[in-house]
Amino acid sequence: MTKRWIGLAAAALLAGCASYGGRGLVAGKSVGADVQTLMGTPAEQLKLADGDAVWFYPRYLHTYAVRLSPEGVVRGVEQRLTVDNMNRIVAGATSAKQVRELFGPPRSVSRLERQQRDVWEYYMYNAVQVEHFLYVQFSGDGVVREVLLLRDLKNDIGEARE
Repeated sequence: MTKRWIGLAAAALLAGCASYGGRGLVAGKSVGADVQTLMGTPAEQLKLADGDAVWFYPRYLHTYAVRLSPEGVVRGVEQRLTVDNMNRIVAGATSAKQVRELFGPPRSVSRLERQQRDVWEYYMYNAVQVEHFLYVQFSGDGVVREVLLLRDLKNDIGEARE
């Protein structure tokens, strides 16, 4: 009886790992119901100008975006919190809407009153897989004013002790 419960627990754990990034979804075949069965309820769903939808699944240092056609068929799944995507954000030109469509919901939102800016925070790896905070600052007109990628200091504290 105990072995049976251990087996069920292991199967559930493996299923959870497999669904972390949408592994098992097939572009052109899988549909929205398959996505929800595998990955759960999305944190956010956005409709794009071309009629497609993007469902976002934030997962600690990753945010997976599942793009669906207007008919609900999966077009693709990708990890959006990347340095390449961060480099697509242009201060003075990129809008909050564009950032949201690129990265999905921020981990947190704060306000810099003195600068009159809203700040969206994401948590991601840099190019060499070190944990960083990504801060995107917006002025009142919804345009990006500054993008900051700052190393998480908890990594430095661990190195200093060794």
